[in-house]
Amino acid sequence: MFSPRGSNRTSIFHFIDRRPELAALLDHPGLLAAIGNLLGDDFNYMGSDGNYFTGETTWHRDSEMPGDAFIKMAFYLDPVAHDTGSLRVMPGSHLDGGLREWREETFRDSDNQWGMPQSDLPAVALESEPGDVLVFNHRLMHASFGGSKARRMFTFNLSRRARTRAELNDLVCYGDTHGCDFGQAEPYGPVMIETASPARHVHLEQYLKYWPASVARQQARKA
Repeated sequence: MFSPRGSNRTSIFHFIDRRPELAALLDHPGLLAAIGNLLGDDFNYMGSDGNYFTGETTWHRDSEMPGDAFIKMAFYLDPVAHDTGSLRVMPGSHLDGGLREWREETFRDSDNQWGMPQSDLPAVALESEPGDVLVFNHRLMHASFGGSKARRMFTFNLSRRARTRAELNDLVCYGDTHGCDFGQAEPYGPVMIETASPARHVHLEQYLKYWPASVARQQARKA
């Protein structure tokens, strides 16, 4: 569990990996079809987290991984609308130009930059009901405002299967900054692996293989 001091969010890493019924979501035909359409049928599952939000989430990106190879799939377990905690996004902010010009620190200083609070910046609200699935690029700038004190959401992190040396380096870099850096000892929880069919293992094998390189990179970075 991750709950930093002063935070309004509690996160549980390896969220769906902890129960066979939740791990089986990675076998769901509808989810597999949606992810496969974006990343290819041999995509990588890069872990999950369960979140309990009790406040607002300022504008940020999940990563600056290159291109369109890394995405997040989000499941809200409570109805959320524009002013009650739905995901808000800045269209185009994931593109190369937006990545250079739209910095997180600029958005968080919106009062000085544009004379308005972060919650008033023009954006698109992705309102949702339980059962809806939201999918977005890791580089997309997003936030949430006006939510209740009991918002539940869990996510999958996913990537295209790496086929070149540069893509493998990105995979290792992701493990370094999004796994090891948050204190995860392994890329997946044991239940996810123990209950995996051969078909599911396709989505686990590459990240498992290169996880030791992520650990080594993290140790070198901290040395």
